[in-house]
Amino acid sequence: MPGTCKPRGSSEIYMEATDVLICGGGPAGVAAATACGRAGLSTLLAEKNGFCGGGAVAGLSGTICGLYTASDNVPQQLVYGFAEEFCARLRKRKGLTRPQRYGKTLVLTHDPLAWREVADDLLEEAGVRKLYHTTITDVRKNEARIEGVDMFSSAGPTRITCKLVIDATGDGTASALAGCSFRCGSNGNVQYPTMMFRLCNVNVDRFLEYYGEDTICPEKMTSAIRELNAAGTYAMPRDKVWIFPTPHPGTLLVNATRADGGGTALNPLYPGDKTMAEVSGRRAVRDFARFMKEQIPGCEQSFVIDTGTEVGIRQTRSIDTRAILTSDDVVRCVKRKDGILKCAWPVELHSGSNPKLHWLLDEHYELSYFSLVPKDLDNLLVAGRCIGAEHEALASVRVTAQCFEMGHAAGLAATLALDERTPFRAMDTDALRNRLRKDGSNI
Repeated sequence: MPGTCKPRGSSEIYMEATDVLICGGGPAGVAAATACGRAGLSTLLAEKNGFCGGGAVAGLSGTICGLYTASDNVPQQLVYGFAEEFCARLRKRKGLTRPQRYGKTLVLTHDPLAWREVADDLLEEAGVRKLYHTTITDVRKNEARIEGVDMFSSAGPTRITCKLVIDATGDGTASALAGCSFRCGSNGNVQYPTMMFRLCNVNVDRFLEYYGEDTICPEKMTSAIRELNAAGTYAMPRDKVWIFPTPHPGTLLVNATRADGGGTALNPLYPGDKTMAEVSGRRAVRDFARFMKEQIPGCEQSFVIDTGTEVGIRQTRSIDTRAILTSDDVVRCVKRKDGILKCAWPVELHSGSNPKLHWLLDEHYELSYFSLVPKDLDNLLVAGRCIGAEHEALASVRVTAQCFEMGHAAGLAATLALDERTPFRAMDTDALRNRLRKDGSNI
């Protein structure tokens, strides 16, 4: 318990009961837990790291993508709700940049420490209990219902009894342990992971004179990378990279690596593959940072200040849910009567030899609530990148703003399920959508 250090032998099991258990503290988990806590539910969030943020912080993805439409003219903000509330709190901490051009849309770059602090504040204000440094080991079921989740920490085993579970682990860990079926990418091939890094001591004004205002690199930089790679000067894994000014003076966030296993597809769900991705990713960071220092104006005195504490993961498990977001849904911009969020982020597919970027210009699609509802369990929801989605569809919907709103919807659905004593599969989606609107969501 907070403030105590009760020694436990290996045979002693710590027991705790809660209305809702949130597994995972990324954007979806924080949003879900905050919504449940604000509704007065007994809420417990369990997270493997010592902080919230998931890929946004541990993976140092660093940007809040998916808030805006894509347009050849002026992109407009599309997503509000919990995503906008979180951004507002980051702004108050001076932990968020102004909107920055990313191709045909806009993104915001955040400070990962401010992100962690905002999450802690939101959870504590909502009365959510947190268990950091805790790993899920098993799920206990009785027919179509989860009765509890077993976890482990350095102090020993923990057994949680709960009424509802929201799986926001990203990897769909709780769902898989509960026996839910799932898919992994396209025939087992998932999108490449990336090791992000921050470069500091940069003269950002001089850098931007060369690079331009679009965070997607200019053709002259792509050509330079190709030429220098071909000459053997560097061994950079990508020639199309993204570089973002950050809230901190003299600091850039760089997305320039690709952990592809040297031609062998890696699935970071598996420790061996994830280890290879992280080691090779850190090495690639050093080579690209050397290129920046030696070749790019404004970076002459630069150095790497940090990388992600883990490789940035785009895709592992996608749980089989009652509705699957299809690639056709995305490219045709399908709207849903049971929609819980809007998305205009492009299909940004990091897979194969030529990554794909398909824009949804001046349009958007909607995600069905039932893409959060696993087929075979009555009291489990998934939120975040482990939702039910096809390979290319996930390459659009997995970004931070949409994950915030998935979690927001999942948390409100949990309050309705307990209020109405109904399984998630029988949710009144009109009532859920009304609650989302009252919370400021744009649906």
